[in-house]
Amino acid sequence: MRAAGADTDVLKFDITKSDDYKAAYDYFDSKYGRLDILINNAGIAGGVFPGTGPEHSAGEVPVDLLHNVFETNFFAPVALTKTLLPLLRKSPAGRIVNLSSILGSLTMHADPQSPIYDAKSFAYDASKTALNAFTIHLAYELRGTKIKVNSAHPGWVKTDMGGEHAPMELSDGAKTSIALATLPEDGPTGSFLHQGKPLPW
Repeated sequence: MRAAGADTDVLKFDITKSDDYKAAYDYFDSKYGRLDILINNAGIAGGVFPGTGPEHSAGEVPVDLLHNVFETNFFAPVALTKTLLPLLRKSPAGRIVNLSSILGSLTMHADPQSPIYDAKSFAYDASKTALNAFTIHLAYELRGTKIKVNSAHPGWVKTDMGGEHAPMELSDGAKTSIALATLPEDGPTGSFLHQGKPLPW
């Protein structure tokens, strides 16, 4: 990014370490006095059961695995957002983007005609459903401010989690997040979107 002319800094950050939240807050506060954009992008899938195929069912998921997935995919983004929210409130146009997944849609999971009806991985799916609930509640809480809060489904992207067979490149997977991070004043809040199109909760 620097080679392309961007004024870029890098912070060492681990979403599971609360001390890093305070360090990030102190950095943005001391250098800029505010934060304009927060993209909650961290996420883990949860793993596999030997001999049972990818991921896990609701009746078989180990409780400790459920805790681990929720810690990264839900509790940590909520805690980080809470820590940085005072700085976002100082922005003239704060934007919060929660990286969810189409697999967090209860409506689509309940519909036998849905393309994701048979794609059930309980811990991951439930954690993204919970993150969507956070989006709705926080958007409501901030409805009288300049801050917009939305959930993004990036698509199936070639990442460590998505795998090499995913149809989307990283640059395409970033498009929804970038669009939501740079929404105009009349843009949506409390929405669940993929490349400009709404998804059912």
